[in-house]
Amino acid sequence: MAKLLAVCIGKAEHIEGYRPLTGINKRPVARPVAIDLQGIAEDAVLDRKHHGGNDQAIYVYFQGDYDWWAQDGVANTPGLFGENLVIDGPVSAETAIGDRYQIGDCLLEVAYHRTPCMTFAAKMGDKFWVKRFHRANRPGAYCRVLQPGTVEAGMDVSVTPYAGERVTVSELMAFDTTKNIPLDFLRRAVMTPIREQTRFKYETRLADLF
Repeated sequence: MAKLLAVCIGKAEHIEGYRPLTGINKRPVARPVAIDLQGIAEDAVLDRKHHGGNDQAIYVYFQGDYDWWAQDGVANTPGLFGENLVIDGPVSAETAIGDRYQIGDCLLEVAYHRTPCMTFAAKMGDKFWVKRFHRANRPGAYCRVLQPGTVEAGMDVSVTPYAGERVTVSELMAFDTTKNIPLDFLRRAVMTPIREQTRFKYETRLADLF
């Protein structure tokens, strides 16, 4: 049984030296929080092109990955990476598209991985952060909400591994900057409940090959 260590919420803020407003500055809250089909209603999601929506409603990061970052000199602080939930148990390398997390009444399903951006780099105060995060290949997981509910830090998390083709979020991230993704990987990925934007892109590539 995994454990929900933190629930984090952000508001629209400026990062010092970075002009756009962002909701990446998320902080843990010590109270129950409602999650609906679009995520946490009170959480600020400003860049709707790259964040939020049905397939990226909740961003989960894993304590095991944070522990690895701590050895690399990065603070082990809930919400540091802009995540909504911190879960102790799984890690990115073992987390596959379609894995499910039951937290009380709330049911989440892994749909994609987190891709680092310049806002993330500004938050971390490191102009090389995007490359550093990619090299680490510990992206955490974006989840869709299959069943709304109320969650609170300290709750148990029941993890149900996806029973079909297992494509991990770390595998996906490894192909972020690759133009020629192997055909076998494209076929594997479209057999999973991957986010629709990526499914369309992969299915289009497969169709163009035949």
